[in-house]
Amino acid sequence: MHDNRVLILDFGSQFTQLIARRVREAGVYSEIHPCNVDPERVKAFKPSALILSGGPSSVLEGGCPALNMDYLDMGVPVLGICYGMQLMAHNMGGRVVASTDREYGRAQFSVQNDCVLFEGIEEKDNLTVWMSHGDRVEALPDGFLPMGRTDSIEFAAMGDAARRFYALQFHPEVAHTTEGALIIQNFLFKVAGLKPTWSMASFVDTCIADLKKQVGDAKVVLGLSGGIDSTVAAVLLHRAIGKNLHCIFVDNGLLRMGEKDEVVGFLAEHFELNVKFVDASREFLDKLVGVTDPEQKRKIIGYTFIDVFDREAKAIPGVRFLGQGTLYPDVIESESFKGPSAVIKSHHNVGGLPEKMNLKLVEPLRELFKDEVRRAAYELGLPEHIIWRQPFPGPGLSIRIIGEVTDERLGILRLADRIVQNEMVASDWYRKVWQGFAVLLPLKTVGVMGDDRTYENVIALRMVDSIDAMTADWSRLPSELLARISNRIINEVKGVNRVVLDISSKPPSTIEWE
Repeated sequence: MHDNRVLILDFGSQFTQLIARRVREAGVYSEIHPCNVDPERVKAFKPSALILSGGPSSVLEGGCPALNMDYLDMGVPVLGICYGMQLMAHNMGGRVVASTDREYGRAQFSVQNDCVLFEGIEEKDNLTVWMSHGDRVEALPDGFLPMGRTDSIEFAAMGDAARRFYALQFHPEVAHTTEGALIIQNFLFKVAGLKPTWSMASFVDTCIADLKKQVGDAKVVLGLSGGIDSTVAAVLLHRAIGKNLHCIFVDNGLLRMGEKDEVVGFLAEHFELNVKFVDASREFLDKLVGVTDPEQKRKIIGYTFIDVFDREAKAIPGVRFLGQGTLYPDVIESESFKGPSAVIKSHHNVGGLPEKMNLKLVEPLRELFKDEVRRAAYELGLPEHIIWRQPFPGPGLSIRIIGEVTDERLGILRLADRIVQNEMVASDWYRKVWQGFAVLLPLKTVGVMGDDRTYENVIALRMVDSIDAMTADWSRLPSELLARISNRIINEVKGVNRVVLDISSKPPSTIEWE
């Protein structure tokens, strides 16, 4: 599928996904595989270059993630980053020692020996780089030359031009390294000789062709949520197989105000998608009566969705595939060499469908990151109000109502949330934040309206900045906007007399409250 391929071996760095992003931003296709991947998969991938990621381990400790030396005999260029550099040195005859102090943060780097990685950089003697390591290379392997140093590290970069092996002690993939993107591009284009052939236009064309081949004349069923992931997956499948795609939109009674018309009506009318609307709201809400535990809410909603979706899918004769909007970070996480991450909470989207329905999966977006999905949406001609629609959790408003979900509490939250969305759009802040929404708290407070004492509900505002929801920080919205949202909610939503602002980051908090 891709003529220029970069394989990134993940040794556990928190920045590994950033490496893949930087490579793709340069127009070269990349994939992340765990460092203990089956060598046959590496050979089948046919990489044009390898990048060894950083990681938290030490090559001096037993049981540390190892490097399969066969990869260095493949005849392709290799770039080692941080732990990747130490692995190369340790395994190729150099010497790695523990640093006196762990070096973390910015450092000033000086280029040596006219290294090709640093071509085009003006400040070669004073380049700001980002360090995060506890060990350092004390002696270089045979064939390597020093390519750069810092005040505290003699060998902060090394290279063997003949074999096209290079390594950096710092992280070029992070924004703190001022010329990091150029360094990675120099490796891709000047060292590896790759071409920038990866683009969303090429992805869309190739994906549609692959979907036609994979699905053929069979029917595909897809759960349409209205989010950007399921919408782009649906449009790609529709381009490939037309009316053989059957989209099912389930109203679980936990949707935002006007969501059915915004999603179902628009997509069916403007993209001619075959969408069936299923109103199962009462079925869901009846099962949530008296339930306050957030995990129990998720499980009830997830299992009920599977039952409803399964029932509707079985009514469509000849369905053989289940379409899903799985993204690349989900694929990476499932293959992590460190094993599954600790379960913080059930995933916001409903899972478990393949096992229940015995259908083959078709996942058009499994190669893409979230920002790439949006670029694909532009290529497909989706309008901006769909492209920039903020993420919405599968359990819907149930996890933004802390405590029991009732029709009354849903009504309060829907109206408050609509005010939030309207004001964010009107102020041009909607696209500037990752998510902005209202949360209904399980407590009441004293207030004064007119001359009367009130004892009413509290709404919390949650506004966060993020790239892919892995980390997030609270958005610094203008105080005038926050005041306007608060005033409107208190004046227009009956039963609310107080609005508060959540200023927690992720971690340690999560974006959603439940």
